[in-house]
Amino acid sequence: MAQKKSTITESKSAQFVFGKNNYRLMITSIVVVVLGFILMIGETDIYDFRKIVLAPTVVLIGFAIGFFAILKKPGNSNE
Repeated sequence: MAQKKSTITESKSAQFVFGKNNYRLMITSIVVVVLGFILMIGETDIYDFRKIVLAPTVVLIGFAIGFFAILKKPGNSNE
């Protein structure tokens, strides 16, 4: 009886929720969002193109990448 339990626990392997590509996309999205917030920093004019158009667009693109990384199904187990 004890031997059956050990074979059952050995056959179960730890599986992560996301695949390797999902984690790469999530790290990429975090970097893009941080880049967008860095673009918002500065002593220049508050109505500068970089602050009111470019930086928010970059942040939204980063959030979209993160959303995609969460919803993407992991591929086969040999990624």
